[in-house]
Amino acid sequence: MLKVSVVIPCFNEDKTIRLLLEALYQQTFPRDQLEVLIADGMSQDHTRDEIAAFQQQRPDLIIRIVDNPPRTIPSALNRAIAAAQGEYIVRLDAHSIPQANYLSLCVQGLEAGAGDNVGGVWDIQPGGAGWQARAIALAAAHPIGVGDARYRYGQEAQKVDTVPFGAFRRSLIERIGPFDESLLTNEDYEFNARLRQAGGVVWMNPDIRSTYFARSTYQELARQYWRYGYWKVRMLRRYPGTLRWRQALPPAFVASLLMVLFLSIWIPILRWVFVLELASYALVLLGVGIQTAVKKKDMALLFSVPAAIAVMHLAWGSAFLWSMITR
Repeated sequence: MLKVSVVIPCFNEDKTIRLLLEALYQQTFPRDQLEVLIADGMSQDHTRDEIAAFQQQRPDLIIRIVDNPPRTIPSALNRAIAAAQGEYIVRLDAHSIPQANYLSLCVQGLEAGAGDNVGGVWDIQPGGAGWQARAIALAAAHPIGVGDARYRYGQEAQKVDTVPFGAFRRSLIERIGPFDESLLTNEDYEFNARLRQAGGVVWMNPDIRSTYFARSTYQELARQYWRYGYWKVRMLRRYPGTLRWRQALPPAFVASLLMVLFLSIWIPILRWVFVLELASYALVLLGVGIQTAVKKKDMALLFSVPAAIAVMHLAWGSAFLWSMITR
């Protein structure tokens, strides 16, 4: 029996899939105890061609493609896990690059009993060229942008709510069930919420690191965070106790803006409250922009990082409120 099965949801990832496969090939974990299962949502680009070419060049790494017609992340994970033969499951992403010791450290953490789901920290990199991509990568790793999501910037090993690319024993699926296919996103958080409710531990070790490529444009970022906010409501209806302040602040901020703006039709002084609220928010973000631009010696970040953070907050908050109303 193989020891580790790496499961990877994938759809139209011909630009990055070989980077991931090469990183897996370079792992310090024994290659003869490893298999890679790519759950592909019937990609329409050259993803499968890239995988086939890699297999020809590196035949000593077991790589299998699992069809995923529903083309959702949780269905991809469940199909890959069902086909897996390893004792341990490691979930990765098609646009991530794990460090060479990633698998070894995950297995060590599980065997040492550190947690039931063990993961690490993202090193977030731009998903493309240009100032927008640079700004988005920095915003996605800043505490103002993501609150207390430790896996984006944590420096100490600790219990956490969730990890993005976790490793767990195959038997955990039998204990708490598979990933929830009714959720189009937040599937990792929901899985870890069930794990914690069952008395399990989610453990983050900052020595376990992977590079993650952020979105490259504000439009892509807005779509991503709209999806996160929209589906978060559905998850929270099942697990209301999992709501964290970082998740509550964006919808509260958007709701306060809308309420004050609406009431200002009849109470003119509230127009000044609206302006003050926006100005205060803008000043906080400008402070982040100044700090980042000085640190990185890149004046293009002065306004582009605040803009990226605002896109994240407003898209998440608006989608969260819209989901509450419509679902």
